[in-house]
Amino acid sequence: MADQPIDQVNLVVESISSGMAVDVCSLYLANTEGEMLLLASRGLAAGSVRRVKIPAGKGLVGLVASSRHPVNLANAESHPSFYYVAETQEEHFHSFCGVPLVHTGKVIGVLVVQGRDVRQFSDEEQGFLVTLAAHLALLLANSPLATGEVANRNGRVSGIRGAPGIGIGYCRLCDHGELYAVANAPCDNVSKSLDDWHALLAAVRLEVQTEQAAIAGKLSDGVASIFSAYTMLLSDPSFIGHVEKNIRDGNWLPGALRHATQHFAELFRAMDDPYLQARHEDIHHLGNKLYNSWRGIQGADLPADRRIVLVGNQVSVSEIAAVPAGMLEGIVCLEGSSLSHTAVIANALGVPAVMGTGPIRHLANDSLLVVDGNNAQVMLNPDATVLAEYQKLEDDQRFLMKRLEQIREAPAITLDGTELTLYTNTGLLADISPGLVNGAQGVGLYRTEIPFMIRNSFPSEDEQVAVYQQVLAAYEGKPVHMRTLDIGGDKQLPYFPVENEENPALGWRGIRFTLDNSQLLMTQVRAMIRAGEDLDNLRILLPMISSTGELDDFCELLTDAVAQLQAEGYRVKRPALGVMVEVPAAISQIPFWAEKIDFISIGSNDLSQYLLALDRNNPRVAARYDHVHPAVLLEIQRILQMARLHRIPVSLCGEMASDPVAVVLLMGLGLRTLSMSATKIPRIKWLIRSLRLDTAEQLSEGAMTCMYPADIRLRVEAALQEAGLEDLFNRNTRGTPA
Repeated sequence: MADQPIDQVNLVVESISSGMAVDVCSLYLANTEGEMLLLASRGLAAGSVRRVKIPAGKGLVGLVASSRHPVNLANAESHPSFYYVAETQEEHFHSFCGVPLVHTGKVIGVLVVQGRDVRQFSDEEQGFLVTLAAHLALLLANSPLATGEVANRNGRVSGIRGAPGIGIGYCRLCDHGELYAVANAPCDNVSKSLDDWHALLAAVRLEVQTEQAAIAGKLSDGVASIFSAYTMLLSDPSFIGHVEKNIRDGNWLPGALRHATQHFAELFRAMDDPYLQARHEDIHHLGNKLYNSWRGIQGADLPADRRIVLVGNQVSVSEIAAVPAGMLEGIVCLEGSSLSHTAVIANALGVPAVMGTGPIRHLANDSLLVVDGNNAQVMLNPDATVLAEYQKLEDDQRFLMKRLEQIREAPAITLDGTELTLYTNTGLLADISPGLVNGAQGVGLYRTEIPFMIRNSFPSEDEQVAVYQQVLAAYEGKPVHMRTLDIGGDKQLPYFPVENEENPALGWRGIRFTLDNSQLLMTQVRAMIRAGEDLDNLRILLPMISSTGELDDFCELLTDAVAQLQAEGYRVKRPALGVMVEVPAAISQIPFWAEKIDFISIGSNDLSQYLLALDRNNPRVAARYDHVHPAVLLEIQRILQMARLHRIPVSLCGEMASDPVAVVLLMGLGLRTLSMSATKIPRIKWLIRSLRLDTAEQLSEGAMTCMYPADIRLRVEAALQEAGLEDLFNRNTRGTPA
């Protein structure tokens, strides 16, 4: 079985050549310049493979790519587009059939078969190649050959934004051992393995406590409390019992640990919510920590005077904590997402991070790396010119961040005197402090799912109160909008499985799930109200509301919960109640709800996806997703008009709230409250303080006449650049916040 991507491609080429009984089978892959690199071949001269590049648009291969259509010729040399490449020694072959490899509408390669005889390939043979090419395109689109090994010739690798900024330092590889690579093996002594398991748990609990104490000086208490999630899992009877059962079933301890870790990680990975989905990485981190502790692996001592970039499949909190203070320049994760704990911590520390790069060739300890968190790129061993440019960018970035710090406590007010309110989104205790540090005026969205997800049973009312109190107390005097449990569909609780649904996005989730399980909803609502006793900053937010009946049912439950608690002696009152407008059906019903609710929160991510029928996390259609699509803007305009008519306060959360182009348009449409991740607040505040409201109004009015999202973006970006706000787009200029 081929292990490396290039071996897999060679195997495919060999198989096609043998299966079709052709003299030549070749695969060409497009590079960033549009040239076609001969990636693999059976039949052409071996010395030409991975060396020959056909210029963009040249030859029959270029014709296949430009036409996006098969080219099938009995005698290739007679065609006007024939382009002879001497290194391939293809003069011996006459027949030619080439088909394009297309992914997301772009030609990424060409598959070619050739023969010595002068004959045209049959329709069946051509159809077979077209089918193979469609499958090969999917394979290559996500392969390091396309994303790393070929694109990495100039030392530049792309990934996913984890945390913004520019960092320059020396590579420190973090991979000591990968639990998921461990195979099953017989357990020689079940009793001893069980004892070893409990000893390992005790040792790692102590390690976590020690690391938590060590990192507390580098991070706020809220961010350092990520370790509390690890401690909870290390004490979770369900997790512990899963490992024990596997050992008793005859698996050795590492195999049992791998099985349990993958089981719990997959429960999160299968969820629809990207935030909850990313929690699988945290379980994977902890599994690796347990495995490496079992192996006796200790972290390497790092020099106190050397700037470090941590690199690994995943980079754990423990490894971040081990870097000497002030010496961590960047983090690169070959796997992972922008919502992982690693990204959360990187944002809190102000350390640039790039996630999900895939394999990076020639990477080694002490390699010089540039981490461009703004554009999600990593440069390996850059030349002097590139390094000098990034050093200047790094200096500019530091200059900008210092300037942004000066406006942390300043209001988000336009040049002509209109003030906006900026909230933060949170869901982990670790997210609490970054919002306060960055000047959040409250919490616009607090996701309550996490306490439910990390347990092996429903959390009690008292346990929920303890969690919610920390958030409400941290933001005392500022509003905290707590969303009721948004679970169901494919966001299942590990201890309360529900039957899989064909279309979970339209299924049993959000308010539908909790109303059908009203005993859980009552417990949660009571916990929220109790947690807010004497603080008066709780706002309850309902997800996925689509009918008046759902709202009425919750209002009845809320009234009952307040009455119960007052009868039990708690000094509580009915909190403000709002709904998330994320289901299109909610928009038309806003006038019906005006007397039943106190505020509205537009959930821009789900609303955009439902309106456009596009899943932004599906790579096949993600490129078509843009929340400044005219349909989305027009519906938001309609929401704001109805809310204004009925005097209902409106906020907006989701990615639109931190997209500079979208923020300008939303301001112009009349929105005055935004909720975003903590690290985005300073830049958005700077944007608001640098513009006049009438400029935003003119831009939004013009946007409503555009048919294409790209045109809308071009108009607004041009206006922002003219206003001296180039740094919003990570360009190398010294912007100065007002």
